Amino acid sequence: MVEEGALLWEPSPEVVKDARITRYARWLGRSADYEALWLWSVEAPAEFWTSIWDYFRVVGERGDGPVVSGEMPGTEWFGGSTLNYAANALRRAASEPERLAVVFRDEAGGRRELTLGELADEVARVRAGLAALGVGRGDRVAAYLPNIPEALVAFLATASLGAVWSSCSPDFGAPSVIDRFTQIEPKVFLAVDGYDYNGRHFDRSAVVDDIAGRLPTLVARVRVPAPGVHTTPQDPATPQNSATPQNPATAQNPATPENPGTEGTPATPDGSTPRDPSASPDPAGTRDGSDSPDAGVRALDWAALRAVAAPLDFEPVPFAHPLWIVYSSGTTGLPKPIVHGHGGVVLEHLKALSFHQDLGEDDVFFWYTTTGWMMWNYLVGGLLVGSTVVLYDGSATHPGTDALWRLAAEEGVTYFGTGAPYLIASMKAGLKPSGLDRLRGLGSTGSPLPPEGFAWVHDALPGIPLGSFSGGTDVCTGFVGAVPLLPVRAGVIPCRCLGAKVESFDPSGEPVVGEVGELVLTLPMPSMPVMFWNDPDGSRYRDSYFSEYPGVWRHGDWIKILPDGGCVIYGRSDSTLNRGGVRMGTSEFYRVVERFEEIADSLVIDTGQLGQEGRLLLYVTMTEGAVLGDDLVARLRKELREALSPRHVPNEIVEVPGIPRTLSGKKLEVPVRKILLGIPPEKAANLDAMANPEVLSHFLPLGD
Repeated sequence: MVEEGALLWEPSPEVVKDARITRYARWLGRSADYEALWLWSVEAPAEFWTSIWDYFRVVGERGDGPVVSGEMPGTEWFGGSTLNYAANALRRAASEPERLAVVFRDEAGGRRELTLGELADEVARVRAGLAALGVGRGDRVAAYLPNIPEALVAFLATASLGAVWSSCSPDFGAPSVIDRFTQIEPKVFLAVDGYDYNGRHFDRSAVVDDIAGRLPTLVARVRVPAPGVHTTPQDPATPQNSATPQNPATAQNPATPENPGTEGTPATPDGSTPRDPSASPDPAGTRDGSDSPDAGVRALDWAALRAVAAPLDFEPVPFAHPLWIVYSSGTTGLPKPIVHGHGGVVLEHLKALSFHQDLGEDDVFFWYTTTGWMMWNYLVGGLLVGSTVVLYDGSATHPGTDALWRLAAEEGVTYFGTGAPYLIASMKAGLKPSGLDRLRGLGSTGSPLPPEGFAWVHDALPGIPLGSFSGGTDVCTGFVGAVPLLPVRAGVIPCRCLGAKVESFDPSGEPVVGEVGELVLTLPMPSMPVMFWNDPDGSRYRDSYFSEYPGVWRHGDWIKILPDGGCVIYGRSDSTLNRGGVRMGTSEFYRVVERFEEIADSLVIDTGQLGQEGRLLLYVTMTEGAVLGDDLVARLRKELREALSPRHVPNEIVEVPGIPRTLSGKKLEVPVRKILLGIPPEKAANLDAMANPEVLSHFLPLGD
């Protein structure tokens, strides 16, 4: 095993000198001492966040209100200020219209480009189309779209009007989308009739009809062409770079990032296996109502929506005006509709992308994501710092596990981001990515990356710093992450991010260093939710983050903060392993188990309850051709005993065909634990928020 904390990369004097955070420190008149910068950023938050506005010359009016006022969860930022996210994202379009803004790729080889001038023109056209449909300030626009340029254009057009954006990926089933969109009452619904994934085409026309028919507030639905049926900005009727879907009968079936040996199971952005929409129960039969939209809803296509050329304008909105609505995973009930504001997102993404990812105008920024994961919102934030953003629609592993690395080489990607499971899959597949001459940074998120994953990146991509980040949909950024000023050590996240007062609380609510505790934020950040939609008294918002420690944000992760400021994330605190009074995060367990080449994926559950020790159960999915025999079981038990403790040797090791995950790839530890304790699956988990609900049948209540 790779030793946690082993030094893998150190910044050279040239890297430190040229880092954007160093330039910022010089502008401040401070030294590029990261710990000192972080302390100042959390001890003087008004001064720090004002400096972010001023340093990046945010497009907007500052106003004369206080920079920060009130306590969490009622904090207000930049009182009296107005701005618009889209105005900041497109600020360079007038002066640099030929600068490349967007590159789109799909798994079948389709490719498109948009310059800043073309992007601004498309946004202006769609803005005019939405306005003609009656969309204005505060109205919601909902999208059921892949990660295609039309999604980005529609989002920026929506934001430019002061309307509110919300999106789901087309691999979501109808009930899951309806659970999200009915809460926000959208006025316009944009959708594709199908999409290609892993060499197969999935027809979603019936699902789209079902969703639209359940949204009574719609005034219009817009059919967007799926990838492979593209149109040029100049001529809506002319296909451009059209990519023919592969014949499902002849397409290869590559391995998933989490399961390199399993054929025919594509990967989600976080590396898990999504469900096959064609194998899902017919969603039209799960709810009452019509299968088609109401007669009063106007139907039009994308070409009609963008048909009229118009000048580009931006509606100034207050700092906290809703920008988009993103959702919690919804594994145990209705997903929480989390609302972020224009100002908080602009400031946070400028800070994070520029200082922590070290991105700027010369960069090509890629993160593997779908429109249903907050990393899509983070990816398009690359426009704020002037980077070219690369959008990709398709499987991470089609036609092979190296698909994303080849894309990065072909597009000259300078910063490559993905879910931790894809890096583990690349490691297990023995990949040696090549042609990445322009790559100078790599990001990992979604789940904790074990030290072995860090070491693989160091060996396979020598000289490339790995930035492991942890945060979430709740703030649409990372709380803890990397920075070019600090070294990279195996299994360790280098720092707490600027402006994020992350602490580790012990059971009594006291901060600790060098010990595992609850990840909390004791000071507010501008990108915290401005509210949950349809939560008029704020009770649902308060209960989600502030019920455990009044006035302190409890995030729900285990974290250890090291004396030098480095951090280690140990998984969700509500799924901790408590054996004989010894608490341990599940990530430590997975690190040991998934190091075995025979193990593709795993899930560990502690069934203990308050005052009563339960059983420790390990579920494993095998790689192709591997067998869970007595020898492997013995080796697993021995390794867990030696690496963790005798208390952490499972009572049972059970083989299952798949590990249940959310659509964004997170393991469903808590819902499975509830099922084992006797709660019916349909009550323990929201099946429509799962990538693979069929595997739950293999997790039976104890005693069955």
